[in-house]
Amino acid sequence: MKKILAQVRKAVQDYDMISEGDRIAIGVSGGKDSMTLLENMARLMCFYPKHFEIHAVTLDMGLENMDFTPISKLCAQLDIPFTLERTNIAKIIFDIRKEPNPCSMCANLRRGALHNAAISLGCNKVALAHNMDDVIETLLLSTFYEGRLHTFSPVTYLDRKNIYLIRPLIYSTEKEIKAFVKENNIEIVHNPCKANGNTKRQVIKDLIFEMSKQNKFIKSNIFGAIKRACLDGWHE
Repeated sequence: MKKILAQVRKAVQDYDMISEGDRIAIGVSGGKDSMTLLENMARLMCFYPKHFEIHAVTLDMGLENMDFTPISKLCAQLDIPFTLERTNIAKIIFDIRKEPNPCSMCANLRRGALHNAAISLGCNKVALAHNMDDVIETLLLSTFYEGRLHTFSPVTYLDRKNIYLIRPLIYSTEKEIKAFVKENNIEIVHNPCKANGNTKRQVIKDLIFEMSKQNKFIKSNIFGAIKRACLDGWHE
């Protein structure tokens, strides 16, 4: 438990993610990453020298058989306010647009809905649960499929919305997060999206997994290269 919390605190400090008086919306899908972020941000709030508040926000995309009870239960345990925002994102993508490759549009619609929900709640920042693996995978996705060196930054300012996006889990690996969820018996939400496991990101995940069999330092080397290359937003 302490390892993830220490990583979150280091990321927050290294990239000055939190200022005095911040009101931060935590984007909580109910998966392992966002539930880990929620718990550790709640713990950080108890001792961090800069006072801040958090509010958990979950988007109901309209998928069938979604049960968000694990999120509401964890929020109640942590004494964190929780908002469930209803949307018709699934209907737009699968029924109206019938998107053959839905992930990009889904991500855009979810981002917009989450940002708007955060603003309506009076939040000036949104915390997203991207981890170290996500940083690496996004770089390779951009390189292989877009021909550019790009990944998301630890802190992003959205001038149109006048809010900041922060990513406190960037120093935590997917393996560490899985261990945290297991050790702390955190119940997660099952996502029935039909696109799961059938995406370009999954191709990249599989590639990294195979390469890691030959070189266990693959992930740390790529992450180190990102920091040394000083891509946008990666200056400490």
